[in-house]
Amino acid sequence: MKLQEKTIVITGGTGGIGKAAVEALSERGANVVFTYLRHQEKAEQMVKRLSENGKRVRGMRVDCRVSSSVKGFVRAVLQEYGRIDVVINNAGIRKDRSLLYMSEGEWADVVDTNLTGAFYLTRACVPYLLKQQSGRIINISSISGLSGLTGQANYSASKAGLMGFTKALAKELAPYGISVNAIAPGAVETDMLKGLSASYLEELTRSVPMKRMCRPEETAKVIEFLADDEQAPDYLTGQTIVLDGGMGH
Repeated sequence: MKLQEKTIVITGGTGGIGKAAVEALSERGANVVFTYLRHQEKAEQMVKRLSENGKRVRGMRVDCRVSSSVKGFVRAVLQEYGRIDVVINNAGIRKDRSLLYMSEGEWADVVDTNLTGAFYLTRACVPYLLKQQSGRIINISSISGLSGLTGQANYSASKAGLMGFTKALAKELAPYGISVNAIAPGAVETDMLKGLSASYLEELTRSVPMKRMCRPEETAKVIEFLADDEQAPDYLTGQTIVLDGGMGH
């Protein structure tokens, strides 16, 4: 199926990687439905701008941490478009703190958003993908889940969990023509980097052989590749594609 005939759902579509992915996939003619939680004005502006350019884009307010909210979102997409072809679990937050001082709320918020939210959306969509005997699931992880980062026990655990989730689910769904893959970018030029000190960002950049951070558009290109079954073969499943500028994770 050509990308322009697909219906794609993506969580966290208003910033950074999500925004770049929505723009790239809608540019290819897909129906793209994204979620947001707090940035309603930004979501509305984005939909208006893309729709004026002839793109088929819709944004819906969804709390990915709440199962009923996610189920309602999936029902609404199916009611409007009749099918879901690609599921992109992108919503993610950071609440960095050393474990000694990390609150239970900071742990729960990050894990619930980054990992449990992916479970809720994927579980809600899988019955329809199985019925179609086709589909692509793409999980946005991070190199933090591969190597761990100081002060990110919650974030690293959630992103490592996404990789394990990817591998297990790929085995479950492979017999039904559904592929499941993850992408693990390095530090990406997004609002999530706000709050990091200039010295830490400089040190982080120096550690990358390409001497710069990953751009959201670069991650979006990998998402676009994995979503397109005319480019990425069905046989590519259960993998984590590392996008780290040569760091070698």
